[in-house]
Amino acid sequence: MIHLSGVRWLSRGAGRVLLSLVVLAGGLGWGVSTSVVACPFCASPSLTLAEQLAKSDAGVLVQWVDAEKPTKESIGSTTYAIVEIARQPGKTSEASLKKSKFDIEGTVPGEKPKAAAAPKLEKGKKIVLERFREGKAGDLSLLLGSQTPSGVIEWGNPLEVTEALYQYMIQAPSPETAGDKRLPYFLKFLEAADPTIAGDAYQEFANAPYKDITTLADKMPREKLRKWVADSKTSAGRLGLYGLMLGLCGTAEDATVMKEKIVEKSDDYRLGIDGVMGGYLLLTGEQGLELLEETKIKDPKVPFSETYAARQAILFLNSYGAGKIPAERLRASLRVLLEKRPEMADLTIGDLGRMKDWELQSRLMELYGEDAFNVPAVKRSIVRFMLASIRDVPQGGSEKTPPHIESAKAHLETLRKRDPKLVAEAEKFFSLD
Repeated sequence: MIHLSGVRWLSRGAGRVLLSLVVLAGGLGWGVSTSVVACPFCASPSLTLAEQLAKSDAGVLVQWVDAEKPTKESIGSTTYAIVEIARQPGKTSEASLKKSKFDIEGTVPGEKPKAAAAPKLEKGKKIVLERFREGKAGDLSLLLGSQTPSGVIEWGNPLEVTEALYQYMIQAPSPETAGDKRLPYFLKFLEAADPTIAGDAYQEFANAPYKDITTLADKMPREKLRKWVADSKTSAGRLGLYGLMLGLCGTAEDATVMKEKIVEKSDDYRLGIDGVMGGYLLLTGEQGLELLEETKIKDPKVPFSETYAARQAILFLNSYGAGKIPAERLRASLRVLLEKRPEMADLTIGDLGRMKDWELQSRLMELYGEDAFNVPAVKRSIVRFMLASIRDVPQGGSEKTPPHIESAKAHLETLRKRDPKLVAEAEKFFSLD
């Protein structure tokens, strides 16, 4: 699961960094959860060109022909000529008719509308769009349209394309194709010369479930990935994906390159470095985890963003590592994080609660109210940890109450006496999760 726990401004010296606090973990009452549908270290999912075409009723490659500039009476217009048809509209579906909430021209009010066919698109046919769009004869654009229940095609805004971009799009496998069958097509376009193609190919992987990406390990361009990870000119937005992919297909030589990237000194927020760390842990296991502890967790002078990235990598291994690093070893790293970086305590306590580290109860009671942990967010996290402990009832209907539940109940009563209002609020909102 991915938990979105909000957005936090973080400071280091005079600089301010906005970090989106995304927690990769399961649901035990911390944050708002949503199912994992995309690459763990990539940008937010968005529609790719192939997906946009698949969702459209019509699609055409057009050339700019002429345009009329706007006047006081008109917003102007632009004329295009159809060069090639990517998607021919069909007859209006019964489903779209049922969903229609407006009367269709030519029908009697209350009468069930009949399916209508859109005019057939043909090469050379002119399409006139409202609004003036500057251009020159022969400029190529892609038009995607939606078919109304009456059969009319409503065209969207033109997307300027090259012949290469258009061919890339129409040759792409359908979004309905299984991921392990369609993603190999986009591998060869990562870092393509055309930035639109390269960006779209990246987005296909950003949208893909992690399990689909793992199936491509033997097809990934390992040497290219290693160069992209090491290259400071590589788009920071794509670095997380490349680091993850290199972790899936790499060797010891690649791990060395990733290590050099990870230990680089930086006071700036390095977008994508969490993916490099995650890939590094896939390759190196516990040895790599020790490196992250020494260089990113134990040193209080390390920028918050670097420590946060290490935490993300640890949570990734817990969720997707398939036992590459034992769960107990991952929990041990997070316990170190809890002690060394109090400013992340509320997040870390939530992580350990989701990992059911109930042996931590006594230590949390010691930390409750200590100077570095004496903030409402941390106190609430400790209370919620106890509530989650109580809820963790083993399946099977054993008559004997597990020790972690008994101890959590006792700790909760102690906290209730110390902070009755805070505990009451935590219980109220915890019950809503």
